[in-house]
Amino acid sequence: MPLCIWGAPVYMGGMYDCLVGMQMMLDGIVPKSSGLSSSSAFVCCAALATMYANGHSLTKLELADVCMRCERYIGTQGGGMDQSISFLAQAGTAKLIEFNPIKATDVQLPDGAVFVVSNSRVEMQKAATSHFNIRVVECRLSCQIIAKSKGLDWMNIKKLGDLQTALGVSLEGMLTIVKDVLHEKPYTKEEICQILNSTEDDLNQNSLSQNTIQVQSFKLYQRATHVFGEANRVQKFKSICDGARNTEGADVKLGQLMNDSHISCRDMYECSCTDLDRLVDLCRQSGALGSRLTGAGWGGCAVSMVPSNKVTDFINNVTAKYYCNESVATVNESLFATAPGSGAAIYI
Repeated sequence: MPLCIWGAPVYMGGMYDCLVGMQMMLDGIVPKSSGLSSSSAFVCCAALATMYANGHSLTKLELADVCMRCERYIGTQGGGMDQSISFLAQAGTAKLIEFNPIKATDVQLPDGAVFVVSNSRVEMQKAATSHFNIRVVECRLSCQIIAKSKGLDWMNIKKLGDLQTALGVSLEGMLTIVKDVLHEKPYTKEEICQILNSTEDDLNQNSLSQNTIQVQSFKLYQRATHVFGEANRVQKFKSICDGARNTEGADVKLGQLMNDSHISCRDMYECSCTDLDRLVDLCRQSGALGSRLTGAGWGGCAVSMVPSNKVTDFINNVTAKYYCNESVATVNESLFATAPGSGAAIYI
């Protein structure tokens, strides 16, 4: 059993005296390593089945919290967005996911626009590399250096969101602080130790993860700029959807936010790849108002916002330009229009 799946019954075992044994058969159609949360769907399925088989009841929020921690069994220091939406999704509406505590708010998408998924067919096993965890560590280090520069208890502030809360400033204000405090040149490990007045051993223990201890160079300015910039784009996207999503030009503004997001993912967070960048460009050329990578990155899928009356032409154009050498079956599982659906459930 994969470790991230084993995490579900282990965490639940800590909540209950004992768990019954189970025989399970699993099937699914989510492409693996595609940025479409296949591993999170797997974990959420295991947790839901474990709960039901043992005759217990957890709220969707509690299940999301359990599953958020389960994937860390494989050493990936991920967040909880995928697991949360897996349980909290509702048909007909997108969701804004927030944490501490977990909260989901409806976001009504504009009429006349459809989100189309396209798979670059480049796979990246995030648990098999250190790329994902390096980004987490770089965000943590940027957070701690800024916290120290502001006279905060930097050792106990390890998330950029917590840093913003402690400073009490807006997202745009945080972008200004990042620019003022951090330099664009990569930081060496030695330099970070000097700034934090820390030994290398203490830094390894307090700030790094097991598979990032050997890393010697960190791009702190770029990662923090991406995180606060992306959070700001999310708020702007929701604001447009809440206020005037169906007014003239609103869809163009939303599309531009998606385009800006991909540029930041590519240039500042550096979590894209050549094929995925090419696919995003082809999607824009084929009529998408906006297109960006989705998921952890380094491969996987792009999601594009396409006018509903142009979806067929869009799919035909992307098929001809990117999937021309693929079978019909491969194209059908790699390129498709979507709509917000319901979250995980048990059917009896």
